[in-house]
Amino acid sequence: MRYLFLLLGLAAIVAAQPRNVRIFISVDMEGVAGVVTGDQLGPSGFEYARFREFMTREVLAAIEGARQAGATQFVVADSHGNGENLLIEMLPKDVTVVRSWPRPLMMMQGVDSSFDGAFCLGYHTGAANLRGVRAHTISSARFSGVFLNGQPVSELALSAAIAGEFGVPVLLVSGDDAVEAEARQLLGEVETAVVKWALSFHSARTMTPEAGREVIRQKAFDAVQARAKRKPHVLQTPVDVDVRFQAYRPAEVLELLPIFGRVEARTIRFRAKTIAEMSRFLQFVNHFEAGLQP
Repeated sequence: MRYLFLLLGLAAIVAAQPRNVRIFISVDMEGVAGVVTGDQLGPSGFEYARFREFMTREVLAAIEGARQAGATQFVVADSHGNGENLLIEMLPKDVTVVRSWPRPLMMMQGVDSSFDGAFCLGYHTGAANLRGVRAHTISSARFSGVFLNGQPVSELALSAAIAGEFGVPVLLVSGDDAVEAEARQLLGEVETAVVKWALSFHSARTMTPEAGREVIRQKAFDAVQARAKRKPHVLQTPVDVDVRFQAYRPAEVLELLPIFGRVEARTIRFRAKTIAEMSRFLQFVNHFEAGLQP
């Protein structure tokens, strides 16, 4: 009998131990407060150095809010441009960061089934959306659209599907009011942090960085608190993935490979058996060049 009591006591001790709450953060830059043009988005832009810090501080705000709600572990995927935007020395020492490209799970590299939820920070609307600051899907230079089973999708939709394959729900989306509407249509009940209001592709009415961080901090807290109510976004597979290029020749050349079909002059199709396979395909067509060197 005393062994039974001992086992029950040990079980009670284990049950009383605080459980790790893991949050995956994918961060883009177009949806950061104040971002409107290429002046903020790349190393050649005159405001880029400042906006790298603003981007980093929005991540910090999300981590702070999530910690206050009980989150204990974080992985952050730097998912904009060259993937080397975050000022990593500003992040807490217990945070790990995914940087640069290519990577098999694109903007969600690092996510797995151990996470309790995902944040999509600094996101923007997709290429088919009529509204939104810097609306595009994956590459505005290369692609005019990405489609799953014939429906146009955004980077948010792709990220949510990748997280969903691991059973991880998207808990929070931050960006402009247009991506908020897109998030609610796609995910239903999800916390959103609106830090600016789109006026056109290159214009917005925006909060200041400090005000935007306050909103993100509070919404991150709310998102973690409500995590048990959120469901992962799960796509049925196999899935037909169409990529419509800006130029004619990529589709013409890729058609030479029997695994791809050409459905329009500038559009190729790939049938992915899994969402991870979909992601690998999109990374390939976005990054491959015949002249690649180490």
